[in-house]
Amino acid sequence: MRIITRPDFDGVVCASLLYEAEDIEGPVKWVEPNEVQKGLVDVRGGDIIANLPYDERCSLWFDHHHSNRIDKPFKGSYKIAPSAAGIIYEYYKDRFKRDYSELVTETDKIDSANLSLDEVLRPEKYSYVLLSMTVLGRDEIAEAYWDNLVGYLRKYDIDQVINFPEVQNRCRSVVEQNKLFKDILQNNTKLIKHVSVTDFRPFDKMPTGNRFLVYSLFPEAIVSVTIRHPDNSKEKVSVSVGHSIFNRQCNVNVGRMLSKFDGGGHHGAGSCTFHVSKAEEYIAKILDILLKNEPIS
Repeated sequence: MRIITRPDFDGVVCASLLYEAEDIEGPVKWVEPNEVQKGLVDVRGGDIIANLPYDERCSLWFDHHHSNRIDKPFKGSYKIAPSAAGIIYEYYKDRFKRDYSELVTETDKIDSANLSLDEVLRPEKYSYVLLSMTVLGRDEIAEAYWDNLVGYLRKYDIDQVINFPEVQNRCRSVVEQNKLFKDILQNNTKLIKHVSVTDFRPFDKMPTGNRFLVYSLFPEAIVSVTIRHPDNSKEKVSVSVGHSIFNRQCNVNVGRMLSKFDGGGHHGAGSCTFHVSKAEEYIAKILDILLKNEPIS
């Protein structure tokens, strides 16, 4: 039995809870959603998939993304919810020896982007928010850190977790990255009516930083679009779309929209990855939908 989940904060908390609820000894298999969608993941009987699209080879599945809804019977739990971790916590609520309610509540808040302006601008004041920013995905070198963080969250309270030297170093790095990221966002983002478009394709290495910062820098935007190359080959393009968490006037179901472009996600946020040859066509269509700002049937 293995845990297969994605390398974001919700995925890390999902893994922590599943280790406590089930008899699992092996390491987490960290994968991205599009890898599951394209059948690139070695899923085996007994595997538990969390916070990712469904694969019929798994034995248990837990998810909350709008675009991942299925119409076939399965074991596990699926519902539209703030986080996948919350669904797992409810499913196994009688098996936990520790109280994980605060961890799950904070994960709900972070994964659903239910944050205040102060939490976005000064995450160093909020331990859970800052910790979540140390889990960025897209970096296989960080897998050991993700694994360690899963273990820390299983056994320790947030005040203890945040003080592990490894975590402290990551948090300090995040604070410094966020300072640089603000300037990078301002220099590489253009506003097209009510859509902010950040293009990181010219960068050899994807800039990292506070993913919510763009909403404070461009308050007139109701939705953000971020374009990047997911790896050094530059043969693929990834597009991330998110409703502004401060100017909530976007009517587009992002997950449903991006499911038409080899991706998916929630009502308010999602991503897609496709071959570079499709970039001009796909990005133009995505922007056209967002500029019209009409609900998608």
